[in-house]
Amino acid sequence: MGIEEVLSAPRSPWQNAFVERVIGSIRRDCLDHVVVLNDRHLKRILTNYFNYYHHWRTHLSLGMDSPESRSVQSPDLGKVVQFPEVGGLHHHYERLAA
Repeated sequence: MGIEEVLSAPRSPWQNAFVERVIGSIRRDCLDHVVVLNDRHLKRILTNYFNYYHHWRTHLSLGMDSPESRSVQSPDLGKVVQFPEVGGLHHHYERLAA
């Protein structure tokens, strides 16, 4: 396939900007607001956050859509209801029929 491994120097975040961006997003959006109790708790928090990140969080580079694309809900579907994600740290909104 023509893929080569490129090693980056230790403590050189500018050499791998994509990874640094993902780690920064995880820390800012999730871990800076939660007290982690143990490794099982951390895994549960990160699993919930990644599910939220891929299904509900909007991304500018995707035209304000999420990686798992979703349909636009018209106003005639009902009122907007809030659903907590990541233990209430984030929320997503959907229209539900009354």
